[in-house]
Amino acid sequence: MKILFLTQYCPPEVGAPQNRIFEFAKGLKKNGHEVTILTALPNYPKGEIFEGYEGRGVVKEEIDGIKIIRTSIYATKSKSFIKRLRNYFSFTFSSVFQGLKHIEKQDVVITESPPLFLGWSGYVIAKRRGAKFVFNVSDLWPESAIKLGVLHNKLFIKMSVWLEEFSYRKAHLVTGQTKGIVNNIVERGFSEDKVKLITNGVDLSLFSKENRDEQYREEIGVKDKFAVCYAGIHGIAQGLEVIIEAANILRDNKDIQILFFGDGPEKSMLMNMVKEKGLDNVKFFPVQEKKSMPRIIASMDATVVPLKKLDLFKGALPSKMFEALASELPIVLAVEGEAEKLINDAKGGIVVEPENPKEIAAAIEKLYNDSALKEELGSNGRKYVAENYSREAIVKRLEGYLQNIL
Repeated sequence: MKILFLTQYCPPEVGAPQNRIFEFAKGLKKNGHEVTILTALPNYPKGEIFEGYEGRGVVKEEIDGIKIIRTSIYATKSKSFIKRLRNYFSFTFSSVFQGLKHIEKQDVVITESPPLFLGWSGYVIAKRRGAKFVFNVSDLWPESAIKLGVLHNKLFIKMSVWLEEFSYRKAHLVTGQTKGIVNNIVERGFSEDKVKLITNGVDLSLFSKENRDEQYREEIGVKDKFAVCYAGIHGIAQGLEVIIEAANILRDNKDIQILFFGDGPEKSMLMNMVKEKGLDNVKFFPVQEKKSMPRIIASMDATVVPLKKLDLFKGALPSKMFEALASELPIVLAVEGEAEKLINDAKGGIVVEPENPKEIAAAIEKLYNDSALKEELGSNGRKYVAENYSREAIVKRLEGYLQNIL
């Protein structure tokens, strides 16, 4: 098959959608398919075009054997909703008006949402290049934006719902990242034959506890500490201030250190919180290269995965869970619903109430005090993802769905 991925996010940017799509692309290429990614000039999450890409219109390159075509985007650091929309719309249009001329005939166009507006772009590109249109939903939009309080305009909500349902209707295949997403789409009247589950997964050859690096732990100042990390986007949905509150509760235990890896719109607020509370048990690190993450995660002792306490997130499965489980890192999970069930089924961590710093602090302390429990949860987690969430098996499932629609 000739397969085109349309996504606003792609390496060298770091993040869940970037990693997932690129790993799917590599897996499909490995299975003999010709894969191209049409994406934006890299700018996420800092909101500025990466060095080496500034001032360029269309960039064509190759990463790990995958053809990448990049078109222009309005990059902004602003949290303003209008400027965020301008960011989304700029790539929505440039992907069609700049990108299409560089795209030859395809069999399949897989479009990543959010941003939802790419549903229009993916449909147009698929029609123009004689391809089947596949719509991949990793977050329900506009529902998530409404429930997080970032979308209020009734006309815009109405238009967004229309575009969302247009994308579902026109797609030959809709893939959802969690059971919650799939169920939501099916309950709205779209056929189960058309809507399929394609979850996050993990490359078990990349992530394992063998990557633990004592020298690295010494370099970042946690050689003799119990190191607990959060690695990922510092956004509104995660509610990361709860980890700072937990660190405040744990401040007298000098052996426990909390480490944040990544960037995002809430990072400066979190750093100010730490400064105001005078905490010396919290450290912040910038976004790390993708190739460094297996070593970083394996070098930690535990990880915290939080989301805000909203019904919306009961259908969420944060991708960082799978990498931690594969690395035999016990998870303190502050998420309800599907993720909670997965961790309980895996026996790979401790589930606590979302937005409850006391429970997060108690779970961290429990793992610190009980090394046998820490090892047991880690071993269970690796076994569970190996059986249920290997990237290779998930790529094979996606490949089968694509062949069916052709």
